[in-house]
Amino acid sequence: MIEKKRFQRDVPPINANIRFPKLRVIDPDGAQIGIISRDEALELAEEKGLDLVLVSDTADPPVCRIMDYGKYKFEQEKKAREAKKKQHTSDVKEVKMRYKIDDHDYQVRVRSAERFLKSGDKVKATITFKGREIQHADLAEDLLNRMAKDLQEFAEVQQAPKKEGRNMMMMLSPKK
Repeated sequence: MIEKKRFQRDVPPINANIRFPKLRVIDPDGAQIGIISRDEALELAEEKGLDLVLVSDTADPPVCRIMDYGKYKFEQEKKAREAKKKQHTSDVKEVKMRYKIDDHDYQVRVRSAERFLKSGDKVKATITFKGREIQHADLAEDLLNRMAKDLQEFAEVQQAPKKEGRNMMMMLSPKK
């Protein structure tokens, strides 16, 4: 018969699960009680209605703290959730156009790029060429430079306009 191992997360040993005979104990306020036996430390924790939690087993003697483990675990999870909430992954959004773009269409592209930059994303402005239009790469470069100038309040040019095959592209990143 195969024995199943239970999945164990990074849970520090608490109370009776601590297997060290002598411990350096810290009280709930952070003051050091001293080096005492495990049984004495468990009694102290029980008197206060709290848990004895192993903080560091690498120290000599190992360090334990008297605390409310449930509350401590909740606080740690809350901090992790907050950190995850504040974390924003920067995506690259693309704004595509042709070098012969009408002024209103150009303004729409600029506004959408501005919206992307304000939300913290990078913007890749791409101009595509069809057929013999590739001869007008200078006009496309002027258009991308104009876009960079129009967005200079919100963005800085991360990569200057450059030709890649049948496209010309420029990368903008939000200003800090």
